Amino acid sequence: MKCQLQCIECRATYDPDEIIYLCPSCGGLLEVVYDLPSIDIDFHTSGECRSVWKYRSLLPVERDPVTICEGGTPLYRIGRLAKDMGAREMFVKHEGLNPTGSFKDRGMTVGVTRALELGMKTVACASTGNTSASLSIYAAKAEIPAVVLLPGGKVALGKVAQALIHGAKVLDIRGNFDQALQLVREVCDEYGFYLLNSINPFRLEGQKTIAFEIADELGWEVPDRVILPVGNAGNISAIYKGFKELRECGITDTVPKMTGIQAEGSRPVVDAIDRGLDRIEPEPNPETIATAIRIGDPVNAAKALRAIRESGGLAISVTDDEIIQAQRDLASLEGIGVEPASATSVAGMRKLLADGVIDSDERIVCITTGHLLKDPTEVVDICAKPIEVDANIEAVRKAVFG
Repeated sequence: MKCQLQCIECRATYDPDEIIYLCPSCGGLLEVVYDLPSIDIDFHTSGECRSVWKYRSLLPVERDPVTICEGGTPLYRIGRLAKDMGAREMFVKHEGLNPTGSFKDRGMTVGVTRALELGMKTVACASTGNTSASLSIYAAKAEIPAVVLLPGGKVALGKVAQALIHGAKVLDIRGNFDQALQLVREVCDEYGFYLLNSINPFRLEGQKTIAFEIADELGWEVPDRVILPVGNAGNISAIYKGFKELRECGITDTVPKMTGIQAEGSRPVVDAIDRGLDRIEPEPNPETIATAIRIGDPVNAAKALRAIRESGGLAISVTDDEIIQAQRDLASLEGIGVEPASATSVAGMRKLLADGVIDSDERIVCITTGHLLKDPTEVVDICAKPIEVDANIEAVRKAVFG
């Protein structure tokens, strides 16, 4: 194996084949580190489809991957919405066009493949929806059982349906996501299941390929700023790690300012940044329309705080009304349909530009993390209802033209 595990706190290192999720010495988060000078970087296209596995030389896997052609998502140059916001150059990386409709596929292709390498027989996670959907599909592809714990009544039905149809054992718990995560960690310890929440450092290795693709699609240039939603805080740290590795390999020269956006009712990372804290103070009762980031105690908060501060970035929160407006704007002005949590990146960008916090001349990439159809119930609730008309041309004319 070309890598090892290292604690981000005490810097202790461990064999990558150990089944550990936190540092046994100090309890800190672990990350995968490589001896980069010894690796022959070969970003060739893998197989017939463009995917995460184009970047295999910087992924911690040796066997054939469990893949359904994840990655290769479009990087849209945004025109009308950028002009409306006063931005010079804006892109949207639409991760909702992954196979299951969210960025989680990038992590699961690596995580489930790693589970097979380690000889694990069952995989498990807690989820606000997207993680469970992705884990269930990759487990089905790998022919191993999946167990998922969901906060009962708090997950969009589209995401629950994905987990159910792909054969996962789905458990609704009477509690929130943070309680579900604590419980699934206990279950994994007790029964030897392989935990594939973002506390698992191998899963985050797949998600860092978002950074590789952004740089690749920009001709191996790095944007000035990357703006993205923050829920359990794994994605912002993974993308930052990807950009750092490109710089350390000499492929690029800089890293972007990592800018995290949370919902107003669930903002522990934002509060820690605002108050200069080294650790978050968990929000016991997180609430927001953006269910995918309704997380009060993000497990990767320490990594997220490091990514934001080291890159010279920042973190802010947006209201549910601002999220809904951004969701509408993306759809009506750019034809990009996303779930509410995804729209927080665009809502945050609008707010930062309007307040003069960031420069309008920056080259900015917003990450949208999940597809519109992940949460169609919310869209039906916020949009005007269909107009019922009689089945004749005059009725249609009146409805269309008034």
